Amino acid sequence: MVIKVPATSANLGPGFDSLGLAIDLNNIITIKRSKFTTISIKGEGSNRPGIKTNNQFVNIFYNFYTKLIGKRDNFRFEFYNQIPFSRGLGSSSAVIVSAIASAYHMADIEMSKSSILDKALFYEPHPDNIAPATHGGFTASFIIKNERVFTQKKELPSYLKAVMVIPNKPMSTNRSRAKIPKSVSMQKAIFNLSHAATLTAAFFNEDWSMLRLASEDKFHQNIRMNSLRELYKVQKIALLNGALMSTLSGSGSSFFNMVYEEDASFLQKKLKESFPQFKVEIYDFNNNGYVIEK
Repeated sequence: MVIKVPATSANLGPGFDSLGLAIDLNNIITIKRSKFTTISIKGEGSNRPGIKTNNQFVNIFYNFYTKLIGKRDNFRFEFYNQIPFSRGLGSSSAVIVSAIASAYHMADIEMSKSSILDKALFYEPHPDNIAPATHGGFTASFIIKNERVFTQKKELPSYLKAVMVIPNKPMSTNRSRAKIPKSVSMQKAIFNLSHAATLTAAFFNEDWSMLRLASEDKFHQNIRMNSLRELYKVQKIALLNGALMSTLSGSGSSFFNMVYEEDASFLQKKLKESFPQFKVEIYDFNNNGYVIEK
């Protein structure tokens, strides 16, 4: 089997741990029956030996597969990784979702995407990345008792593009989250609730003119951006040069910018001129989530 799973951008400003979307930048994993269990890696992580000796995908895959089948069969796992690690593009969620889906497929057991998403909660308790990695598109999600994810999905039109700024420095999600206050004022809570609700409505109504204001945040974004202050300039340049919205991607360090297709190359050029040390790439959005090819 071959499974493709997309990168994601989560939070999207005020939608802390609840809003996300899928970007057409994919990890591709091929799994073949074999006499021995072997792993090959191309792309991201190919120069990190530890990923072969303790591979998260393989570990999660066998956690499910051996319970489903009752034994540990041997497979060859071939990874072509395009999603950067620790850059706020959902690399961990992509691994979790695709490993679980692959285990069920190789065990010849049909599972709905919603069921795969629910099982991913054991490894990732926040649905903002795992939901779009599973379903694609823009997703608004919440969970009940860490057992079930409830998601609403909106497909994104092809005339919109993502311009991603990917710094040469990673950000640790755990360290970044630790800096966020344990409580916030009622004023800030209302600000984020109203903006996240309006942002979601704007996506579903395709009212792109609302995104810039609705994507403002008072929970987490500035706290995280303070550790890489160049991101403030990234956001400023993006909003001055055609971005419909400009937000920290997940916990960073990448920055997500949504633009009309005709503005994408111009914004990419402006950002590359100001940040030659960062990658600036244009991507389509992914409306399918993970896809299994036989």
